[in-house]
Amino acid sequence: MSFDGFVTGAVARQLDQTLNGAKIEKIYQPEADELLFHIHSRKNKYKLYLSSNSSHPRIHFIDDSSNNPTTPSGFCMLLRKHLQGGRIASIKQKDSERIIEISVDTLDELGFSVNKKLIIEIMGKHSNIILLNLNSNRIIDSIKRVSIDVSRYRQILPGQLYVYPPSQDKICAYTLTESELSAILQHRSTKMPKHLMNHIQGISPALSEEICYRAGASDDITAENLTVKDLAPVFQSLSKMQESGKITPVVYFNQDGVQDFHIFPISALQETMESKSFEDVSQAISYYYSHKASSNRVRQKSSDLERTVNTQLDKLYLKKQRLCDDILKAENADIYRLYGELLTANLHAIENGAEKATVLNYYDNQSLSIPLDPRFTISKNAQRYYKKYGKAKTAIREKNIQLEETDTDIQYLESVLTYIRNAISFEEIEEILQELIEGNYLKKRKKNEREKKKKPMPYSYISSDGFRISVGRNNKENDYLTLKLADRKDYWFHTKDIPGSHVIVFTEGKEITETAILEASALAAYYSKARQSENVPVDYTKIKFVKKPSGAKPGMVIFTDNHTIYVTPKDLNS
Repeated sequence: MSFDGFVTGAVARQLDQTLNGAKIEKIYQPEADELLFHIHSRKNKYKLYLSSNSSHPRIHFIDDSSNNPTTPSGFCMLLRKHLQGGRIASIKQKDSERIIEISVDTLDELGFSVNKKLIIEIMGKHSNIILLNLNSNRIIDSIKRVSIDVSRYRQILPGQLYVYPPSQDKICAYTLTESELSAILQHRSTKMPKHLMNHIQGISPALSEEICYRAGASDDITAENLTVKDLAPVFQSLSKMQESGKITPVVYFNQDGVQDFHIFPISALQETMESKSFEDVSQAISYYYSHKASSNRVRQKSSDLERTVNTQLDKLYLKKQRLCDDILKAENADIYRLYGELLTANLHAIENGAEKATVLNYYDNQSLSIPLDPRFTISKNAQRYYKKYGKAKTAIREKNIQLEETDTDIQYLESVLTYIRNAISFEEIEEILQELIEGNYLKKRKKNEREKKKKPMPYSYISSDGFRISVGRNNKENDYLTLKLADRKDYWFHTKDIPGSHVIVFTEGKEITETAILEASALAAYYSKARQSENVPVDYTKIKFVKKPSGAKPGMVIFTDNHTIYVTPKDLNS
């Protein structure tokens, strides 16, 4: 990912040109490491998104709305206190570093003008968003606090003086002179692109490769043989990139999805991938992150929930394996009954205190050696074997019950996992989370008085021949659709023995058509674990043949009089 110093500079220039003098109206914190500013300028309203996520730190304009929590965090409240209502004085980049500084003029509690600065550090796992008092340069607070235990050089704590991250003796790309570049290259010990990246601020691997490519600089040239003729094209290539107005934001993608972006065309990517150009840098960044699965905000939101469900499933798989092993052992316990029976039949033929007894097994007329505990009489040994046999039989009954419950839990959580992976909105993730809490799979959250019970909103479709089709987004909606909303004459669809959504075709007094059956089946396969498969079996029957057993988990039903059809998964809107 190429969110380097040059991209940061382009973002800073765009924000400064657009937001200089604009008013910060609202501040939200959708996630622990994200902020959203609603900003009003004289001409337009803007949404500025800031992220300190270690995997995808960034700052840019966005168009979509975020799922903002009803109760703001402490840091969000602090930002509202210090910045909300203030006007943006300037937005600047620190040298050519991945650091953006937003200066804000605002008023304190007494009505006096004060200056604050919000610093956004876009530095991988060290990314942070820090609020400073501009006059004293002291930290008011940060989205991530860094104590002395984490960093001895630089603590990010309230009251501390703000210190920039170490520059690592790199030279600012914007002020670099030809003589400085010459000095850098004269001491080159690594390949040209890597050497540039190691000595100049804000240059990413992709950009350093591009600089050398445009300059026609051969990596075979040694430091001793480097001439002015070799140096000049490199400097000119770098100088052209420093011209702030000449940028062409572009996103690169292939069959696997978006792969990279930059404000300059990257020759190596142009040759191997497709590209999409944008009018400004924020559009390119927003497009890149919204289309990249690993950074998609809904995927980020669902990843923790998916991890939690997978952890519980792993435990259940292990429990099932152990139960099966225990049942297998218990089923082989008939030998204990035989031992007890043979010992009882030979009480007077065996001496007490022996460690084993060899007796005739009258079932097969073969000699059988039976282990004994010499501490007990033969009668007691026989009783102990009968007791072992009785425990084993009880264990089979109990463990079969546990196995059935475990299988039900596995089936349920596998269905939940499918809904998490197929979710496309924050609302869906939130409803799945609530379902798990109600099922005691997750701990209850603190009750929020403003939280209201949400009305089910299943996916809605219309078949090619006019039948209305609904698809459950989670198990609770499945129950709502199948048990409350659907009529007895409507049709129910579900993938055969595969976790997935309930799909209902509303007949509304008409006879269902083959087209409606095929399209509903394709939807049932699409909204299931088998989305990426072909020839997926789907069961369907009338609603009157679908029942929910007493005490069954959400979404779990039994059905009869069904037919099975094999289809390829398809979303009717695609």
